[in-house]
Amino acid sequence: MVETTVKRDIRKLKLEELKDFFVQHKEKPFRAQQVHEWLWKKSVKDFDDMTNLSLAVRELLKTHFTINFIKVDHMQRSADGTIKNAVTLHDGLIVESVLIPTEKRITACVSSQVGCSLDCKFCATARLKRMRNLNPDEIYDQVVAIKQQSELYFGRPLTNIVFMGMGEPLLNYANVIAAIEKITSHQGLAMASKRLTVSTVGIAKMIIKMADDGVKFNLAVSLHSALNHIRSSIMPINESNSLEELAEALKYWYQKTKRKVTYEYVVWKDINDTEEHAQALLKFCKVIPCKVNLIEYNPIDDGQFQQASEKALNMYMDLLERHGITTRIRKSRGKDIDAACGQLANKS
Repeated sequence: MVETTVKRDIRKLKLEELKDFFVQHKEKPFRAQQVHEWLWKKSVKDFDDMTNLSLAVRELLKTHFTINFIKVDHMQRSADGTIKNAVTLHDGLIVESVLIPTEKRITACVSSQVGCSLDCKFCATARLKRMRNLNPDEIYDQVVAIKQQSELYFGRPLTNIVFMGMGEPLLNYANVIAAIEKITSHQGLAMASKRLTVSTVGIAKMIIKMADDGVKFNLAVSLHSALNHIRSSIMPINESNSLEELAEALKYWYQKTKRKVTYEYVVWKDINDTEEHAQALLKFCKVIPCKVNLIEYNPIDDGQFQQASEKALNMYMDLLERHGITTRIRKSRGKDIDAACGQLANKS
């Protein structure tokens, strides 16, 4: 019976582990740095493309390792230029990522989990069972793919990354942080931390952990209501992470980081479109310095969640701006290909 060696995913190894591997196989330890650069700075998917390594070294790598890269199996382009990718992972599972172009920037919206477990009532992704967390390399690869699309289709560099795709980033914290380290490292994509935003539904203990860990990226919170009973009815996570707990965590975040938070807030017809809700949001905005994105809703069916009137949106905008809260109405992009906020559901 012939024994087959199970190959390790080489991108799970740290640089020191790669050095140890080469030393054990009577190769120079500097080979590790060369391989590390091919994997993370040049994003190669095949050992044969590592052209400054000898054929013998490449064969050694192929014998022991694999590179579990993602594949963009399906790409859709919106009338507004938005691109949605159906990304197949090494085990056949699928996530979606989005390229969002505007005049001044090109943003990558990336996923952190296959599906989601949080059951927000207005989100299509919540209807998918959470299958697993994404590995750091799978998150990183989504950014690389969008970076390449940005340069190919728009002739412009990728400028921003938002963790607002499928899944809750703070429930995959270690892998998201590891991916961000590669994205921001000069040995990786060398993107500035201030151009990255991690969006959460508001898991208080993890916001505190981020502050303690001294992260340098931006924080966004999907708020959608500043009244506990309403927020709990549309976002079940609020039952275990109340607005009061969230407020305390955000105070701690600001105390440690001195960075504003952004509140993502959809206004729905007959759910949160009254003066009472706007006043509650204004009160919550006074907890720490912040800005507010009022988001145009993207219906996922003909159910209870429908876009509020322009009058209601303007009422929010006027109230918040009158009290010095930076506010903007964020128009949705890619609605025609189900690529807008809350629409990612692996329909393809």
